[in-house]
Amino acid sequence: MKMSRVIAVVGLSSKPDRHSNMVAGYLQEHGYRVIPVNPMEKEVLYETCYPDLLSVPEKVDAVDIFRRSEDVPPVVEQAIKIGAKAVWMQEGIINEAAAARAREAGLMVVMDECMRKVYARMHGLKEEE
Repeated sequence: MKMSRVIAVVGLSSKPDRHSNMVAGYLQEHGYRVIPVNPMEKEVLYETCYPDLLSVPEKVDAVDIFRRSEDVPPVVEQAIKIGAKAVWMQEGIINEAAAARAREAGLMVVMDECMRKVYARMHGLKEEE
């Protein structure tokens, strides 16, 4: 994650009690540029929300996915098209075929892990910090 400063969060919700919102807010607080991607939202966490990855007008380093496992393959295809370096499937999201496709395209893949928890662990922080 150190190399990734711009993270597109697919499925980011504007609802503060949603896991996607908590994780993205945490990443923002720790210096990451978060780009919301959700066709149902206009703005999340004070950032313009885009309907899909192909609509994001800037370079994205990593794609953090908050979608059902079966919805991951098209997100991975878009991540490949935009030149992302990594795809990250949050806890509970597992799609081996999409992971294999991303790896074949040269992307780093993390699956079934929470980006917030991993960041906290890597930096010796409690999750709340």
